[in-house]
Amino acid sequence: MLNVFTLDNGRLKGGLFQEEIESAEDLAQSRPVWVDLELPSAEEKGWIKDRFGLIIPEDIVDEDLEESARFYEEDNGELHIRSDFLIDDDANTRNVRVAFILHNNVLFSIHNEDLPVFRLLRLRARRIPALIEDAKDVLLKLYDADAEYSADILEGIYDKLETVSARVLKKDVNDAEAGEVLSAIAREEDLNGRIRRNVMDTRRALSFMMRSRMLNAEQFEESRQILRDIDSLDSHTAFLFDKINFLMDATVGFININQNKIIKIFSVASVALLPPTLIASIYGMNFKFMPELDYAWGYPFALGLMAASVAAPFIYFHRKGWLR
Repeated sequence: MLNVFTLDNGRLKGGLFQEEIESAEDLAQSRPVWVDLELPSAEEKGWIKDRFGLIIPEDIVDEDLEESARFYEEDNGELHIRSDFLIDDDANTRNVRVAFILHNNVLFSIHNEDLPVFRLLRLRARRIPALIEDAKDVLLKLYDADAEYSADILEGIYDKLETVSARVLKKDVNDAEAGEVLSAIAREEDLNGRIRRNVMDTRRALSFMMRSRMLNAEQFEESRQILRDIDSLDSHTAFLFDKINFLMDATVGFININQNKIIKIFSVASVALLPPTLIASIYGMNFKFMPELDYAWGYPFALGLMAASVAAPFIYFHRKGWLR
């Protein structure tokens, strides 16, 4: 899919306007500031090569690409940046690699999935006049929207952990509910880790842009503001990791308590059954002179004595509160 955006220099100066591109001729007539390629076909890559003289490699969004090759500048001034962007959905939360190429004042973005951050920028750019003035603004606004998207997800993690806390910190937690809680905590921990990785990657990209001296004074200050926002997100993710660890430990503690209750019941039962076992062993001895063998009520007496020896420990343990 090929999405081409130009600056609307009419009444709403600086607003992004998406053009309909259905052929190489349509692309040749456009003057884009941003070309977004989602799973581009070989034909669309050919259009880009013919129109802009830019060759897009097949492995440009390869996850196995060397880290040192993710941020670099060509001798001709062409800028290459590869960043990770977050997708948070119920089915599969993941980080998606996006390749950016700044070529002749046109930003090219190549990725394999539709990204929420890109949709957010397109919506915002249509509504806010003069938001974007050039291709570098597009890139900065994408990173700004990415930081905001990460912040929104962190707020969602806060809310979900509050719900989990209410379940964990109530009076009784059974093993089935504890298992569900652990699963929910694990998902939030994974999401929090992905956010931390995402903002770290954004910080690296912004630092590279600032070092490359490609930004004007206003854009440089905007980059610094985005970095400050990212620093605040770091402290939030660290707090959430602590909260997640606490809830994880508390849940595991409740599971251990439930298991100890079961073990305690077995231990009490074992202790209570020792006296009747001793009695049965005594009366199972084959001695000639055992007075109870001649009693008419000897057998019921032995059974009653066994029952009493079982009941006495249970009554004692109950009064001590050891069976609760």
